[in-house]
Amino acid sequence: MVNQQIIGDRDTALSADDLAALREDLHEQRLFRREQLQQLTAAPVPGAGAPLDEVRAKLAASARMVLADVEAALARMDRGTYGTCHLCRGPIDRVRLTIVPQARYCARCQHVREAGA
Repeated sequence: MVNQQIIGDRDTALSADDLAALREDLHEQRLFRREQLQQLTAAPVPGAGAPLDEVRAKLAASARMVLADVEAALARMDRGTYGTCHLCRGPIDRVRLTIVPQARYCARCQHVREAGA
């Protein structure tokens, strides 16, 4: 029988294989974002001008935010708190984590946060 870490019902249950796949995905995302940041923060393109520099700065800021989210998700995995919503403390659906492995909030709480922004 496969070892399972049960976080909730069958929509939220994460098996050891699920966690391993999600961890691998997060490691790949971390590598991608680090490479992206290296490219975006490399020496500016001569003659590119302020608009391109502004776009590069915004892309770099976005990449830094995603990288921070990925690093935080990996830390939650290490602490054993991965898959728990930061607001309601309920489980985050397995499908949501498969789509957004660095998710901090369940779909309901994420919707509430976005509506209040």
